[in-house]
Amino acid sequence: MLMNRRHFLVAGAAAAAMPGRALGQVAAAGEVDVAIVGAGAAGLAAARRVASYGRTYALTEALDRAGGRAQTNATTFGLPFDLGADRLWGPRRNPLVEIARANGLDAATALRLQRVRIGSRDARDADAEDFASALSRANRAILTAGEQRTDIAAARAVPDIGDWLPTVSFLLGPTFSSKDLDEVSAADYARAEERDEEAVCRQGLGTILALAAVPLAVQHSTPVTEIDWSGRLITLATPRGTLRARAVVLTVSTAVLAGGTIRFKPGLPAALAGACQRLTLGSYNRIGIELAGNPLRLRDDERVVFKVPSPAAMTLRGRVGGTDLAVAGIGGRAGRELEQAGSAAMVAFVTDTLAAHYGAGIRKAIGRTFATRWGHEPTILGAVSAAPPGAQPMRRALAQPIDNRLFVAGEASHETQWGTVGGAWLSGERAADQALRAVGVAIPLPASPAPPAQPKPERTPKRRQPRRDDVPRRD
Repeated sequence: MLMNRRHFLVAGAAAAAMPGRALGQVAAAGEVDVAIVGAGAAGLAAARRVASYGRTYALTEALDRAGGRAQTNATTFGLPFDLGADRLWGPRRNPLVEIARANGLDAATALRLQRVRIGSRDARDADAEDFASALSRANRAILTAGEQRTDIAAARAVPDIGDWLPTVSFLLGPTFSSKDLDEVSAADYARAEERDEEAVCRQGLGTILALAAVPLAVQHSTPVTEIDWSGRLITLATPRGTLRARAVVLTVSTAVLAGGTIRFKPGLPAALAGACQRLTLGSYNRIGIELAGNPLRLRDDERVVFKVPSPAAMTLRGRVGGTDLAVAGIGGRAGRELEQAGSAAMVAFVTDTLAAHYGAGIRKAIGRTFATRWGHEPTILGAVSAAPPGAQPMRRALAQPIDNRLFVAGEASHETQWGTVGGAWLSGERAADQALRAVGVAIPLPASPAPPAQPKPERTPKRRQPRRDDVPRRD
């Protein structure tokens, strides 16, 4: 069975029923070694790391679920629908693949099937060649610019690619980083690891995180409102009482940290506060639509790219997991405007786009719909943290310990896997190691990286070369 809803339901029920051994210790002693704020991928990774060393922890989460920006909805369409992240990049080294398989989930390398739609027809061979060339040229130019000493906006590096410019800009901008290319640092773009191999979990990526949370004591619906790190112990105020910890791992989004939702006493250092202000979250949302009977005649999990004349664009992945579910993706400034207009406007945009490319009759084939609005989720406030020009070094600033007691994790703090669940998970493990060392656990420091090998001729131009069936995708 490709879609196993039972795993999702079991994970949710088990997480809700866990008594939380570490939570009991907190209630009895009132003090833990490490407090972890946020139970997304970074927070879960940090908690598992601390628990593996036998140290006490408190894992607080403002929402009534774990997973953060990775959430699987199994009710709207009667099958798993990933509302946020839906891809596992670099599956052979991604720790979440191992967790998925250990829990009996189907995590498999994804086929990259794609077609380009031009008006009311599919692209012909010549069209597809033009598109692939335009995409490759733009990608290569941004990479080259990003490796120069002077960082510029990615949009400035894009050469003249004719009427493919809006489509290519949408794919390399909002689809990849949730921001338009004029808001994206070419250096940050170039530093991102190649995402040339991806895995999907048929039960949903959010289900993996829900299962990863089951062994942990997650304090759901417990937002942290104040962190006082002026004394010997750090105190965290929540509606359910005060926690005390020797070290704190912060895994909330940069938008939440910058927005003042959590008060800090004393205030955060200028370098960290500045990094949060610069590494803002972009906009990227998914609109699920039910298309019974496959009226678009798509292959399972095939992605459709629409040639467009303006930045208002979308992609569509049809027949998700061989079902009637199709998922559209919108983002960037145009996507943010639609999000602000509301779910009905988002669904109308997708419907109008499909009607323009497949005929007005497609409207009658659309059944149930669902639109995410991550920018309106107060505990998250956006998609991912693409750096603006000049701000790429801010990622390293985020990862620096604060007084050897506060440690920041999350996708924004990973220099090469930003914007991915895998990067968030690895950053949580890194921050947990820093916190454990701070409380006296003897964890070896990471080995210094080996000197980079001399690049082979033309190595840089060969990086992330899009094939005809391969455009950058994001979680």
